[in-house]
Amino acid sequence: MDLTYFHTFREVAHRKSFTRAAEELGYAQSSVTTQIQKLEKAYDTQLFERFGKGVRLTSSGEELLKLTVQMLDLFDESKEKLRTEGGGTISVGTMDSLAAYFLPPLIQQLRKQYEGLSIRLWTDREDLLVQRVKEGDLDIGLILDNEPEDPALHWQTVREEPLVLIAGPGHPLANREMIRLQDLYDAEWILPEETCNYRVMLEKLLKQHGIPCRLGLELGNPEAIKRCVMAGSGISLLPRMAADDEIRRGLLAPLPFNHPDLRLSLQLMTHPKKWISRALGDFIELVRKSP
Repeated sequence: MDLTYFHTFREVAHRKSFTRAAEELGYAQSSVTTQIQKLEKAYDTQLFERFGKGVRLTSSGEELLKLTVQMLDLFDESKEKLRTEGGGTISVGTMDSLAAYFLPPLIQQLRKQYEGLSIRLWTDREDLLVQRVKEGDLDIGLILDNEPEDPALHWQTVREEPLVLIAGPGHPLANREMIRLQDLYDAEWILPEETCNYRVMLEKLLKQHGIPCRLGLELGNPEAIKRCVMAGSGISLLPRMAADDEIRRGLLAPLPFNHPDLRLSLQLMTHPKKWISRALGDFIELVRKSP
């Protein structure tokens, strides 16, 4: 049986769609269908069933997916061991802010050490990153969270990552010596998507104190948020690393506001059974020792 069929099977299971799996793999949809049919014939069982506009695994498919993850992981391990030192691929899942402001220097440092190494950086929502690490699609995941809850993964707290309240330099709140929660009553907020954990923390804090969260804009990434804060009258909450450069240049003003409920930690997640290559192990150490 061609190992490619198992790669295709895993992608369909993850995407819950033959069409999206074909797009991701660069195959014609008919090729994906044929590969799955050959797997079903080889195992004499149905692996997927139709569910609305997509597909979902049957009980047989769920069992095969567990074995497929192990099989592909073992294949990757064999390739790594047989390649010259420094080859292979590592896959890292993370958030937009970490991908843009935290990981680039670490990736460059690792690539200087392993010139033949390929690095796949995947950004997504925290819940989807957790799922992809569990399924073996990603070697490690890096997210900002205080209390990761999934016991199926191994979690390491790397460091505390401060959050900062930001505004344009001309904003009325930028001239205050101290800001209390009550001072945020009439504030217009420019925030990330509603699933973002630090937005959830902020909205929970404001609600607990009876302060409305007047949402002016909802944007998908920190760069867009910063530009809109600089151009408009809104304020926002971001990881400090995402706003440091603009704060140093005077383009954004850090507001003098601190609250113990607005804290996050950088969390590194791996699957307990994940084989750690030399390059991946060195990358994890770079993350752990990051300033």
